[in-house]
Amino acid sequence: MKTLLKNPAQIVTVSTGGKNHKRGKELNEISVLENHSLIFEDDTIKDLIPNNSVKNRSDYKIIDVKDKIILPGLVECHTHTAFAGSRAEEFRLKLAGKSYEELAKLGGGINTTVTSVRNSSFDELVQLISPRINYFIVQGITSLEIKSGYGLDFENEIKLLRVIQHLQKIFPITIVPTFLGAHTIPNEMKKKRELYIEEIIQRMLPFLAENSLAKFCDGFCESTAFSADEIDLIFSQAKSIGLALKLHTEQFNSIGGLDVALKQQAVSVDHLEVIKDDDILKVAQSDSVAVLLPGVSFFLNYDYAPARKLIDANAIVALSTDYNPGSSNIADINFIMSLAALKMQMTIEETISAVTINAAKALLLSEEVGSLEIGKKADFAVFDAEDYSDIVYHIGKNLNGMTIKNGEVIYQNKNG
Repeated sequence: MKTLLKNPAQIVTVSTGGKNHKRGKELNEISVLENHSLIFEDDTIKDLIPNNSVKNRSDYKIIDVKDKIILPGLVECHTHTAFAGSRAEEFRLKLAGKSYEELAKLGGGINTTVTSVRNSSFDELVQLISPRINYFIVQGITSLEIKSGYGLDFENEIKLLRVIQHLQKIFPITIVPTFLGAHTIPNEMKKKRELYIEEIIQRMLPFLAENSLAKFCDGFCESTAFSADEIDLIFSQAKSIGLALKLHTEQFNSIGGLDVALKQQAVSVDHLEVIKDDDILKVAQSDSVAVLLPGVSFFLNYDYAPARKLIDANAIVALSTDYNPGSSNIADINFIMSLAALKMQMTIEETISAVTINAAKALLLSEEVGSLEIGKKADFAVFDAEDYSDIVYHIGKNLNGMTIKNGEVIYQNKNG
């Protein structure tokens, strides 16, 4: 049966004309329709029609969205949702003046969470992560990336990826698994880093590829984590067994990671807080998505990525929460959009493009989701607002009243 989303205030299509991403000034073009309704059948968008042509549609299922805004289902393209434990004590130390890098050198940071994950069972991790996924769904997120990276040995990295695989089966949204064994060197391998890298290349990567446990291989190229040469070795192996690539790079130091990622044709380069001006053009001239994470800058009281320079240079820019327990304990995509507008000089339209079509491209999903175009999936976020500007204007307030995934209503605000 066909379904009619009837009489919304606005339909924000983020149309791309078939390109399935937006570069530079195109991010401002979000193609807003007024006085239109949207038709989908099963899990596919069929048409967008003027309201005056909506008459006797008794054969359609009707969903009344009067005075609401329809957006593509939001895409969360960089999260570390699969974790256990708290880093509240670490947060207290940061407020007292300790830097993220200082804590990492003392054996804290990521490795604190590693200990908690290793001490958690499969079922305990499922119970911890499930409410976090529900929280994303409530916000209108219909596609969600989740990284491993808090196991840092064969047993526990595979455990995390199997947990994510299980969550894929029990939640109605698209969950994209990313292997992040190259997150940092685990404490017990600090003096044997070559052996840990060998473990990633020779044991972890082949196993997860054979068992289809990840779509992407990610890494952290940083002075407290992995060098550019080490990332290059890991990425070469990952690419050879069919994994797509992502890279955390240029967050605190520029040590060559960006060049490796671009050479290896990474789908996305994430963070870029300290990217050099000379390197901005390299990103802009590539097909890699620049995934910017303003929540980290806010949480660590640190530099924001140069979004304006990247967009003006014609880059493909996306936004994400980077939700994690240590450097961005923020799971609110609305707040991230508002931060990007206020702190990174992005327009409201640019933030919308960045959490829809460009975030979808960062997950290799943009041919199916991220914009409201005929033939794409019926993934929608329906906001209780009369103008799309309200979504960014109401800082930290979730205005999403309905989430639709593959044509099915998977969340509805009962007070809406």
